[in-house]
Amino acid sequence: MRIAPSILAADLADLASALTVCERGGADLVHLDVMDGHFVPNLTFGAPVVQALARRSALPLDVHLMVSNPEALLNEYLAASPAMVSVHWEATVHLDRVLAEIRAGGAEAGVVLNPATPVDVLADVLPVVDFVLLMAVNPGFAGQPFLPWVLDKARRLRIMIEERGLGTVVELDGGIGCANVGLAAAAGVDIAVAGSAVFAAADPVAAIGELRARAAEQAA
Repeated sequence: MRIAPSILAADLADLASALTVCERGGADLVHLDVMDGHFVPNLTFGAPVVQALARRSALPLDVHLMVSNPEALLNEYLAASPAMVSVHWEATVHLDRVLAEIRAGGAEAGVVLNPATPVDVLADVLPVVDFVLLMAVNPGFAGQPFLPWVLDKARRLRIMIEERGLGTVVELDGGIGCANVGLAAAAGVDIAVAGSAVFAAADPVAAIGELRARAAEQAA
């Protein structure tokens, strides 16, 4: 399982140090939760911040756009050359077009589903999606408790992917820590986004390795 620390849970006044934690801990990705204060009730990183972070680290960026009308902002974030960009199924009526634009911009294209949105809505678009990000909390704030029933969504999504012979990656975001990352791995999750479990830990660098070890125990 790949581990993607979410720097939303870090000290927002010292994001450079958060990147250093990710690098020293061997993180696979850096997860960036972009919030617009409209689609979700919070504001976080604008495109200039994402571009600045991209210049400070060689780690691939996983940009999660929690924004209304993502197509209007897409090019600004693609300018940071992220590895992955995801948009919410609930936020755009032209999903296929947006996914194509993300790919044309050089990034892997993902779809995010809120907790109450069933995986069945992906039936027609799944073949053109590189990854699906399942929210295990209601998006908008860091530090929320994990919604365990989302694991069943992950299992059903994994079945959909395998039945079609696709290589779609499954990502899970929200409330993930050492107590449940193994359950996520068992449910077919490929990437775990962890915020507070890393940056609120006594040793954030060691916390990244501990999450990976717990996930590997489940896979063994």
